[in-house]
Amino acid sequence: MRVGLVGQKDNSRAASVVADICERLDATGVDLAVDETTARALDSAWSAGPPAPAEIGVPVDEMADCDLVVSIGGDGTFLFTARGAGSTPIMGVNLGEVGFLNAIPPEAAVETVATEVERAQREGRVETREMPRIAAAGEDWTLPAALNEVVVQGPRRGHGGGAALEVRVDGSLYTSGEADGVLVATPTGSTAYNLSEGGPLVHPEVGSLVVTEMCAEESMPPLVVDPDTTVTVRVEAPDGSYAVSDGRARQELDAPTQVSIERADEPVRVAGPPLDFFAALSKIE
Repeated sequence: MRVGLVGQKDNSRAASVVADICERLDATGVDLAVDETTARALDSAWSAGPPAPAEIGVPVDEMADCDLVVSIGGDGTFLFTARGAGSTPIMGVNLGEVGFLNAIPPEAAVETVATEVERAQREGRVETREMPRIAAAGEDWTLPAALNEVVVQGPRRGHGGGAALEVRVDGSLYTSGEADGVLVATPTGSTAYNLSEGGPLVHPEVGSLVVTEMCAEESMPPLVVDPDTTVTVRVEAPDGSYAVSDGRARQELDAPTQVSIERADEPVRVAGPPLDFFAALSKIE
């Protein structure tokens, strides 16, 4: 069995948890892979014997061939890990403030990971549940799938920086006019950027997409639609608008143009204990 470990960058606590998991799993003969940055940070302090972290350090986007990948950090680290891991099961250890994507507290990380690895070795598979992703595409481009949200917006936020947009849901007009942008979120992403833009909270077990306008001149209420809906955003103006997936992957748009957003073929597969959604909600300020 091959297990990947991704620690939050420049976080000594994350590196310590990675080291503890490595030492526990190394004794079981598991094949280990550690993200390159964490491997370099740990190399001088490694005490478990060979292989040393520098020898098992790999880019995160090469962890798709693992049987399980463990993300140690905040929700941003989980999103980063998910982009590289593809359909590989991911287990999240929470070092952040809220942690809607990471169910495991750091003090339980070693035992929880070891228990899951032992069970997977015994049963021949990692038990998972799925989180849907969404994908944005234009005429000649496609962004990496997003676990949280896709945003289509003008060159910048605020007065004079928005765009002229037309938003359709399965071909039917939902709204049009000037706005900073429009955001399409999964249930997972409803607690992230969507929430800060006034969108609704959606329980993760409710199959849906959320469409939320961003500072529109004549705003429509946020809209919850079927998860198999296609949302199309036509950008009439200006050039320099862009589409962005999970706050990182960005595509500049030459207006007029159209962006299609729909559920991606490949979900994120999450391993380990389920998240207590309402406990996480209680941490939102």
